[in-house]
Amino acid sequence: METIGVLMTFPMNSYLEQELDKRFNLFRMWTIPQKTDFFNKHSNSIRAVVGYAGAGADRELIDALPALEIVSSFSVGLDKVDLGYCKEKGIRVTNTPDVLTEDVADLAIGLMLTTLRGISECDRYVRSGLWKKGDFKLTTKV
Repeated sequence: METIGVLMTFPMNSYLEQELDKRFNLFRMWTIPQKTDFFNKHSNSIRAVVGYAGAGADRELIDALPALEIVSSFSVGLDKVDLGYCKEKGIRVTNTPDVLTEDVADLAIGLMLTTLRGISECDRYVRSGLWKKGDFKLTTKV
């Protein structure tokens, strides 16, 4: 049985990379010096592309991989995936929607509080020893 080829478009979490490497014939795009030679040799064995919002799968990459069945984005966005062309060619597309929604909201609230209350400025003031001299301005109440 032929090993399924997976093309990874950028370095990822080392654990994920190791797991893909165990299960599939993993090709790391950033390590391939001669792309044309590589595609001539391996394009028919690659059935999956793993990327992220900044490095998806454009029409040129899709056309270079005639056995492509799935494009998986290891992020929320699909900006760099040609969704229309994938649909036309019957290629599945996946991503990880909502994986960080709550975390981003938490961080936004934290940054707003930090800005309004001057927490970073207060921290610098205390760490530099200026608190001994006093005169730190009061911050805004939320």
